[in-house]
Amino acid sequence: MISYARTDTGRVRKMNQDSIFASSEPVGMLPNLFIVADGMGGHKAGDYASRFVVEQIVSMAGEFHHMDTVMFLRKAIEEVNSRLYDESLRNPDFEGMGTTLVLAVVENDTMYVANVGDSRLYLLRDNLEQITRDHSLVEEMVSLGKMERGSESYKSQKNIITRAVGIIPYVEVDFFEVPLQECDCVLMCSDGLTNMVGDDGISKILKTTDTLEEKTESLIAKANENGGKDNISVILVEPQISEVRV
Repeated sequence: MISYARTDTGRVRKMNQDSIFASSEPVGMLPNLFIVADGMGGHKAGDYASRFVVEQIVSMAGEFHHMDTVMFLRKAIEEVNSRLYDESLRNPDFEGMGTTLVLAVVENDTMYVANVGDSRLYLLRDNLEQITRDHSLVEEMVSLGKMERGSESYKSQKNIITRAVGIIPYVEVDFFEVPLQECDCVLMCSDGLTNMVGDDGISKILKTTDTLEEKTESLIAKANENGGKDNISVILVEPQISEVRV
């Protein structure tokens, strides 16, 4: 498979509280690993939270053995949530810190995805499809029929998330199992991209014949062009034909 990843501070924030990891090669027990984490908290706390979670999960992939991928993802996220929460209790500067998390592993023709919060994973096939579900107040209101997606009220409250890693002792994680096809393209990103560039704009860039690096740079440039109000993280992944059963 091929992949490309980059994170950018954006035009407004002074610090980048996003952390990413992307490896098409094996990482411990995993055949590959891709992570986006968008931290939150006071000065440096969000940066610490996202970096801590990414580094700990990568480390655990080398420590855990003889476990299937979904079981590993569940145990690793639960463990890193507990560790991050304990860190927040030990250091007053880190009180209330947390991070979103979207994580993916590709095995043969299947992608295993885990997410907490509102960082997203999309699949581009014929059309762009959001695989993950945002854990946010506005999406809960939409599901209850109390708010219209894309309305002014939706836009003004979109940053209020209902789940994050590390803010309470236990974490609820959503898991997805996605069958892959030969020409699929996977996008993982923080909300610094999706709040600045709509799905149509993202899809238009991903459907070009540019390289993954060029597409990544175009997505980040477009988010900055539209305001760059938050940190922007993008990971693009394409499974190769030899790794997908047709």
